[in-house]
Amino acid sequence: MILSGISDEAGGSLDTQIKAHKELGWKHMSIRCIEGTNIHDLPEKEFDEAAGKLEDAGMQVIEFASLIGNWAKSIGVDFDVTIGEVNRAIPRMKRLGCQMVRVMSYAQESWGDNQHAEERFKRLRAIIRRFDEAGITAIHENCMNYGGFSTIHTLRLIEEVPNLRLVFDTGNPVFQLDRSKPEPFPWQDPLEFYEAIKEYIAHVHVKDCLNPKDGETEPEKYTMPGEGQAKVAEILQALKRDKYEGAIAIEPHVATVFHVKDGEEVDEQQCYDSYVAYGKQLEEMVRHAGFDLH
Repeated sequence: MILSGISDEAGGSLDTQIKAHKELGWKHMSIRCIEGTNIHDLPEKEFDEAAGKLEDAGMQVIEFASLIGNWAKSIGVDFDVTIGEVNRAIPRMKRLGCQMVRVMSYAQESWGDNQHAEERFKRLRAIIRRFDEAGITAIHENCMNYGGFSTIHTLRLIEEVPNLRLVFDTGNPVFQLDRSKPEPFPWQDPLEFYEAIKEYIAHVHVKDCLNPKDGETEPEKYTMPGEGQAKVAEILQALKRDKYEGAIAIEPHVATVFHVKDGEEVDEQQCYDSYVAYGKQLEEMVRHAGFDLH
């Protein structure tokens, strides 16, 4: 088992991100942002400097967590924006030796509205085709996007978009209503979600949290792994049972959430300390599930 992490949750600067992974003894990183800017949006000079630091530190970038079609982008956004992100991401991923890019299926519309499914499928086909041609695997995350509505929606993406693979996030089902079930819609079950999509999983994210309070959409609280309702221990055991050979990346959200609101203060030391503690706690859970760590 290879462990990694969405490294900007340890801190904004790349130096801090590298330091956290070295403290954990991990040589793999899942890259998203540097000082708040996604890798595919960095100016060329800043990207070159970042790539040099990663190379000098001996860090391997196992996953690029792009903003392509993510939860913050409406399906109505100009597709040229997406294609620009794809075109900038490909050469940068090749420079970093990264073979997996996280994509999404655009933001959820209010339930009951037209979800523009065919347009989502069309766009994802174009996105995946470009990455395929570059020898890069695009992995879709079950987040606050079309695929996150239910396992049925994710499996529909698999059916409609050739060569699409999945990154399964353990925590996202905890705060997503299961739109495949009768009303009143229950919260999704993380283990049930895993079992339904497991044959298509190429990568795993671990976060843990508690169901939202009544009327809310965000989790009541993000927790350390194994301390919330994401069934992390059970999913790790299932991964071992199913002979999973991919990697696991932590995405703690414990100290601060990536989609932090404007004006909110970020405690950098708390982010760093909680990230390292989170990684160590997950290591113990992974070992307990029977995996050897590389």
